[in-house]
Amino acid sequence: MKLPEFDDCLKRGKIVRFPPAKKLAAKELDVARADLVASQNSLKQKNYKWATYYTMFHAARTLLYHKGCREKSHYCLILAMKAFYVSEGVLEMRLVESLQMAKAMREGADYENTFDAKSAKALVEQAEEFLKVAEGVLRGQ
Repeated sequence: MKLPEFDDCLKRGKIVRFPPAKKLAAKELDVARADLVASQNSLKQKNYKWATYYTMFHAARTLLYHKGCREKSHYCLILAMKAFYVSEGVLEMRLVESLQMAKAMREGADYENTFDAKSAKALVEQAEEFLKVAEGVLRGQ
């Protein structure tokens, strides 16, 4: 998948080669797993603000590390998921769209104090799927 926006991220140094990345992928996956548990607990406690973004962010970062790269922009991380994994048929576009939605919801929660139960629940479910993809990639599936 050719994405001019992703090429721009590369040119601007927002996605860079990062030699230690592959060694950090498993550790980043552990962070994503811990974030999923925290998100699930937040849902149970009706603390929807904290149930949105971080599982998918760290799962996406795991996938980027697996490619030997690191992001310096959340926006470019999303583009990297499209360029590297949607294009390979490993990650469904709907999950990347969920990551985009989660990012927007996290920003709304952080900057405008807006969040809701229905969206948070949906994103936690999608985060579980995203995490399973990252786990499969690291296992070599």
